[in-house]
Amino acid sequence: MPRVSQDHLDARRRQILDGARACFARHGYEGATVRRLEEATGLSRGAIFHHFRDKESLFLALAEDDALRMADVVAEQGLVQVMRDLLDEPEKRTGEHAADWLGTRLEVSRRLRTDPDFRARWAERSEQLTAATRQRLIRQREAGNLRDDVDVTVLTSFLELVLEGLVSHLAMGLPADDMEPVLDLVEETVRRHRRSS
Repeated sequence: MPRVSQDHLDARRRQILDGARACFARHGYEGATVRRLEEATGLSRGAIFHHFRDKESLFLALAEDDALRMADVVAEQGLVQVMRDLLDEPEKRTGEHAADWLGTRLEVSRRLRTDPDFRARWAERSEQLTAATRQRLIRQREAGNLRDDVDVTVLTSFLELVLEGLVSHLAMGLPADDMEPVLDLVEETVRRHRRSS
């Protein structure tokens, strides 16, 4: 029997994650039954759970995948750029539908509030985004671009709080037309202001 290539396995895993993202966003965690996951991914339960131990592992992998993508953007361009990307057209978000991503993000928030086991498992994964944000801010401070009168940990928490607020705003379907100036203000808030002599 021929072995399956790593490229094939990676493509299958991506297919599962993309279908599951839409399913979890549309139906929530509890409503994303195995049958709905099969329909959304176009794969059998055996194929899905060959790659993921159970539904919670699939959901965590999906949330982790989103966090890693955001961490990559943060490392290069900062957390405010992640927020700007959320305002862009859905096609610019690597082919994902923004509503699916937002729905999944809200489902993560809900489960963090109501499920202590999930909260413990998620804590390990969410640190990646926080660490990327913190490192980016430290580099910006060392380059003289970041205000130095506020601790980097506080600035990191501030930016993460703004991100969560923006996610909630967008997920509720509220208008986003006027958000760019708000993000300009957020960015300006963390920048170092040089006094003119």
